Amino acid sequence: MATFTERMGPVLLLWLAVCLGGTWAVDRGNFKTCDQSAFCKRQRAMKPGESPYRALLETMELTNTRLTLQLINDNNKVRLLLELYRLQGNITRVKINELKPLKPRYEVPDVLIREPPTEPLSLLSQDENGVVLSLGPESQRVIVSARPFRLDIVEGRDVLMSLNSRGLLGFEHLRMRKDTFSYKVTSTVASVWDNIKRVFSSSQADPEAENKEGTDPSNQAETTKEEEEKVEDGMWEETFKSHTDSKPNGPSAVSLDFSLPGVEHVYGIPEHADTLKLKTTDSGDPYRLYNLDVFQYELYNPMALYGAVPVMLAHNAQRTTGIFWLNAAETWVDISSNTAGKTVFGKMLDYVQGSSETPQTDVRWISESGIIDVFLMLGPTPRDVFSQYASLTGTQAFPPLASLAYHQCRWNYNDQEDVRSVDAGFDEHDIPYDFIWLDIEHTDGKRYFTWDPHKFASPKEMLQGLMDKKRKMVAIVDPHIKVDTNYKIHNEIRSRGFYVKNKDGGDYEGWCWPGSAGYPDFTRPDMRAWWASQFAYDQYEGAMENLYTWNDMNEPSVFNGPEVTMHKDALHGSWENRDLHNLYGLYVQRATTEGLIERSGGVERPFVLTRAFFAGSQRYGAVWTGDNAAEWDHLKISIPMCLSLGLVGISFCGADVGGFFKSPSTELLVRWYQTGAYQPFFRAHAHLDTPRREPWLFGPENTALIREAIRQRYTFLPYWYQLFYHAYHTGEPVMRPLWVEYPQDPATFALDDEFLLGRDLLVHPVTEEGARGVTAYLPGKDEEVWFDIHSFQKHNGGQNLYIPVTMSSIPVFQRGGAIIPRKLRVRRSSTCMEHDPYTLYVALNNQRTAEGELYIDDGHTFNYEKKEFIHRRFSFTNGVLSSVNLEPDAQFTTKSWVERIIILGASKPSMITLKTADGEENQLEFDFDASVFVLTIRKPGMNAGADWTVTLQ
Repeated sequence: MATFTERMGPVLLLWLAVCLGGTWAVDRGNFKTCDQSAFCKRQRAMKPGESPYRALLETMELTNTRLTLQLINDNNKVRLLLELYRLQGNITRVKINELKPLKPRYEVPDVLIREPPTEPLSLLSQDENGVVLSLGPESQRVIVSARPFRLDIVEGRDVLMSLNSRGLLGFEHLRMRKDTFSYKVTSTVASVWDNIKRVFSSSQADPEAENKEGTDPSNQAETTKEEEEKVEDGMWEETFKSHTDSKPNGPSAVSLDFSLPGVEHVYGIPEHADTLKLKTTDSGDPYRLYNLDVFQYELYNPMALYGAVPVMLAHNAQRTTGIFWLNAAETWVDISSNTAGKTVFGKMLDYVQGSSETPQTDVRWISESGIIDVFLMLGPTPRDVFSQYASLTGTQAFPPLASLAYHQCRWNYNDQEDVRSVDAGFDEHDIPYDFIWLDIEHTDGKRYFTWDPHKFASPKEMLQGLMDKKRKMVAIVDPHIKVDTNYKIHNEIRSRGFYVKNKDGGDYEGWCWPGSAGYPDFTRPDMRAWWASQFAYDQYEGAMENLYTWNDMNEPSVFNGPEVTMHKDALHGSWENRDLHNLYGLYVQRATTEGLIERSGGVERPFVLTRAFFAGSQRYGAVWTGDNAAEWDHLKISIPMCLSLGLVGISFCGADVGGFFKSPSTELLVRWYQTGAYQPFFRAHAHLDTPRREPWLFGPENTALIREAIRQRYTFLPYWYQLFYHAYHTGEPVMRPLWVEYPQDPATFALDDEFLLGRDLLVHPVTEEGARGVTAYLPGKDEEVWFDIHSFQKHNGGQNLYIPVTMSSIPVFQRGGAIIPRKLRVRRSSTCMEHDPYTLYVALNNQRTAEGELYIDDGHTFNYEKKEFIHRRFSFTNGVLSSVNLEPDAQFTTKSWVERIIILGASKPSMITLKTADGEENQLEFDFDASVFVLTIRKPGMNAGADWTVTLQ
């Protein structure tokens, strides 16, 4: 088998080159539209109107923790069970399932970090039209209307959100196929039984019998005989191109509409290469959530990409809310708005004419299978929504400090000598980096967990050489396993029965990089535990503690599968891939992350990059935006793509610097480094067929520009690390849209060419070719001031500022009122800077105050969980700068000290004194630049973990 696949390797690569690389563009014909997806087409054919569903109020049961209520579809008499929960933290959960399904329907496991804690529900009123329940805070209520069924969440007189207000609830119940033998037997028996019942019931006329039959839950199976639903194409079998989906369970789609009064801006549902503000979909396809391997994706359209997070945020100047649709099947999201397409003039005309139409956005979720399980996160602030979502799915994993530094990658570094040469090149050109990466060619014939015996004959020697320089490596481990009886990993997975099965029960096989490949069933806990064990140092030959992991192709990618992925009728135990497809990538990253933790005995933090993801993936590491291209528009789109991910919990996001496909111009490459240096995950990467593009290959002038961008990243590492510590604790995004911090400023609501890092850094990268200037919006009218971090020039908030730029310009501003710690002594890697001193940048606001934080730990272990860290608060008020301990019970020491304090927007003092914790006072030297009002305090020298005050007199 090995010789066969090795022989087929060149053929496969040729096929890939023709199919995937020839035009350097996605073949849209490989991927379905809604019209080509039978369930989407069926559900979308439903038009708004009166819903066939009504609530059977007599079935209502209310306990301290939940309300249950049956719904009936008056067209087919099939009953559903509605469950409603009030959760802690201002969240409402709504679940809808069949009352008596033929077989269990899939409910997503492992995404919620726990069963969400509930709070009491209380009944306020009830009549024949519906019920009103209290949600507790601020007169929030849930109104359940009976005929037709509708659910409204109200606060005071305001409707926050309505469910099924447009009558688009759809729930395709599981049924037996009518042309099967078992169906004919069942229906014959049912018919005989009906005749027997009719004989007995006719002699006992009961005027309420019809009503009883309509309300008896046990009647579900019997009433299905009344269905006269037509069988449509694609309900029991569906063909796309050459692939047939057998659909043994028949139609099983679910859908529900949500109305958001007062809302014009919605965000989230990544991953799409589109604007931050989601567009209406009335005139095209809905946004699709279905993890797919899309080569060089198109921009500004709703096509599915590598990951799927079914979370949407809605925002206006009064409130932020969120919808979390917990379903892992293929999902489409339609968005419509009553203000879509109106020009600014049109809206002004409405205002002048006294138009009373309230803006409203309507959203409809459509999933192929599973149940409806939706969490309504009611805010009211952006931070509240982040906290609410984090309480459900967890927060961003706290990464090792080094992983926030610069990563150098390409497909592929050829051999150990190539790695050594590139590593030396960074030193020769005085450019720092922390990680060098190896793509698939480092393996022995695409057998993961192995090394090419000729090109990487001594991996430990290579890794030790990097370790000696305090650097690290990432090697790729993909989840498709070469079918080869001489390959240990394959043999073990097959012998343990751990592969995904095809519809007939055999091991599922498809084509990927190794040729014929099997796909481990990562939904199985025992499979994940075994996979994790393979990262142990006595299993993964050649691995050392400075080797980390990259999971690519984990949608999963199947080159000869439908839409370049797994067949939907493939089996994970008793569940089809159809039910859980979007979870596969999360499980791969989870198992890998657990393996890296276990190999160190639970001591060391892992670093794992994934391409595919789902809600909750933030708990396991980083993601990137996949196979982009060396084009200006791809540079621009990296900003809204990462902003969208941050809004739904995944902060550790980046795009391939320079573009994966094609070759960037030197101008584009420099601008991409300047942008990437201010995005959370900072990695250069390139395709096998592109010319080499290490930073020093474009002439001394461009080398200097790239060096400066990377060095800026390293100076801000203390700030990045602090932001990730906060993300880990709060769920707040590291890289965030301006509206998150300025939620009442409509000018920020659609901005996606600039962004904030935390609260305190505003970044407007240069993303236009040949740009001589950019216009940045500085928020905070009458409140904020912003300081250019390079020139220290001060600017007022609430303005569009034109900034002339040259090739060296990276427009970045520090908010007045913020104190940011930096390390200005840049060395070859972040670990080499561990004990270096800090410079504090104190930017004064209009009230001449400022505050900030400093977080320090060992940078790589979980010891912070044992309170081994330093967390300080800096504050400047009334001319006194102080450092106080935010965590008095934490224990950690640092050798780092404060070597400089730079105060922006300062006045010249006559004297400056330092007072340390032991009461000792010293005068400090300083310089004052009156042209920009910058005060520099030199060599204060206090330990970064100590209490102290600096007083300006």
